[in-house]
Amino acid sequence: MARNSSMRGGRPRQFKSEINVVPYIDVMLVLLIIFMVAAPLTNPGVINLPKAEKSALPPPEYIQITLKADSAATIGINSQKGGSGEAETAGDRPALIAKLRALHEKNADMPVMISAEKDIKYDEVIQVISEAKKFGIGRVGLATKQ
Repeated sequence: MARNSSMRGGRPRQFKSEINVVPYIDVMLVLLIIFMVAAPLTNPGVINLPKAEKSALPPPEYIQITLKADSAATIGINSQKGGSGEAETAGDRPALIAKLRALHEKNADMPVMISAEKDIKYDEVIQVISEAKKFGIGRVGLATKQ
């Protein structure tokens, strides 16, 4: 019996102890090309917002809050019967919250409608909604363009 020799010759057999990485490099290059081509196709900056329709039965009177991008805001009572009431200007958000609290204490069942400029931060609108809910206002709506 021959030790470590093949049948063709008399030399000993040596094993390769290294990994062939060429197929892995080929697969990685193909994946890199796929991701480079697919990445510009997705645009995360574009958000498709749903269209809002007019509510079936708007409230006859509501507290109207208008938020502007320069941190100015107005608040007042809006009525479908007699038109718009006097809107008070609130210089900043704490003043707006104080006026909202005062209006809610006088008119406990009145809902709130918030309209905001397009360029305002979404967080500011959410904070006003959150404060209105803390006061116990059950109906808070957002005004939209149609």
